[in-house]
Amino acid sequence: MITVRYFAGARAAAGVPAAEFPTGLSIADLVERASPELAKVYGAASFLVDGLSWKDRHEPLPTGCTLDVLPPFAGG
Repeated sequence: MITVRYFAGARAAAGVPAAEFPTGLSIADLVERASPELAKVYGAASFLVDGLSWKDRHEPLPTGCTLDVLPPFAGG
């Protein structure tokens, strides 16, 4: 399984703080399964896999990993 944790606007769009998905999916696969609102967040988000930056949206995610979905944060 893959654990996906949603933060800030991603959490609001997903409606849950985390979800489980089957092994072998890529971020692109997750986007295809997402609601239109969440897919929009995925388009602007940064991703961490087990705490490390993950740039390739088409590479399958590692088995048992945790994917953090981090939308752009406002700051001031």
